[in-house]
Amino acid sequence: MARPEEFILTLSCRDQTGIVYSVSGLLFQAGCNIIDSQQFGDVEGEDATGLFFMRVHFAAPAHLADVPTLEKLFAHVRGQFQMDAHFHAVAQRPRLLLMVSQHGHCLNDLLFRTRTGQLDVDIRAIVSNHPTYAALADSYGIAFHHLPLPPGSDAAAKRAQEREVEALVAREGVDLVVLARYMQILSGEFCEALRGRAINIHHSFLPSFKGAKPYAQAHARGVKLIGATAHYVTADLDEGPIIEQDVERVDHSLSAEAMTAVGRDVECVVLARAVRWHVEHRVLMNGHKTVVFR
Repeated sequence: MARPEEFILTLSCRDQTGIVYSVSGLLFQAGCNIIDSQQFGDVEGEDATGLFFMRVHFAAPAHLADVPTLEKLFAHVRGQFQMDAHFHAVAQRPRLLLMVSQHGHCLNDLLFRTRTGQLDVDIRAIVSNHPTYAALADSYGIAFHHLPLPPGSDAAAKRAQEREVEALVAREGVDLVVLARYMQILSGEFCEALRGRAINIHHSFLPSFKGAKPYAQAHARGVKLIGATAHYVTADLDEGPIIEQDVERVDHSLSAEAMTAVGRDVECVVLARAVRWHVEHRVLMNGHKTVVFR
């Protein structure tokens, strides 16, 4: 159980000397106790961004134990290093909105992990373009919003449906939208509205096996590894910054149906990891990549 005096500081800036000393020194002088600290400088290789990243989990004394006060305390150091820095109260449970179509394995997994305390989040609502999982949502006491998109819906109809989702996100104060196998192509406007606040999951056969029944296509080609990718949502379909990936080995003895079952298990695990790392403020954006402090 997180204590109300615990906070997480995440920051990024140009890599330079003195950052760790300044941050840890300031927290020490303010009477804070550092519980965990991780850092990474992306300074090697042709694609290096030259950025420095840091995540600090600390306990603050009572007179500093709120985010606005900590922001004021940190103002000088932030300006000195031109940091993109954020404080997060550990005791504040992130609010999630889950979106799903007709494959419910990831949805069911996230609901179970939340119910059993493996995922410390507040699921505010479930949105679907099908009514399939209304009863499941009701069994967890979570509001279910059926926002249909009939076959052949044009761009205007899809955008109108997305605006309903955006309104729900605003109304419920949602921190993260999780596409738990939500099988609709999102507009650029919707992706921009949720920049850095939406995670998607898909099988890792792309771009080889696109469209319907990718596991059946993979089975027909005799693949030996299947996997899943969780990434942030961007307007570039399935090409957002990757948070987590995993694979499972398969062989000729598995039917297409058995291979699909293995793939769905991997999807559940990968998505759950990505969501947990995001809500624990372990994921920092690094251009088209991410830094994940585990």
